[in-house]
Amino acid sequence: MKTQLKKGALEMCVLAILSNKDSYAYEIVAQLADGLDMSEGTIYPLMRRLQNEKWVTNYLVESDHGPSRKYYKLAHAGREQLAKMQLDWHAFINEVNHILGTTA
Repeated sequence: MKTQLKKGALEMCVLAILSNKDSYAYEIVAQLADGLDMSEGTIYPLMRRLQNEKWVTNYLVESDHGPSRKYYKLAHAGREQLAKMQLDWHAFINEVNHILGTTA
């Protein structure tokens, strides 16, 4: 069950990171690696899915120290989706806590 919970929260977490600032894939992985056991092999398919949904866009930034970096930016539709996911998440947590007899 733990793996399924992480998978379900991953999209929301990536959108939340991008809501704070544009980031490249390695930055996103670094922020999520400890808590969600995310690897670079996981991020690229996820970012493609988010782009296909039109929640995220990307752009290249030249680097003086190697190849250009692809930065990801949260699109307007992504902000709307993040807000919906957060509402759903909080409702889910509240319901589970109610069933368990605890509070958040």
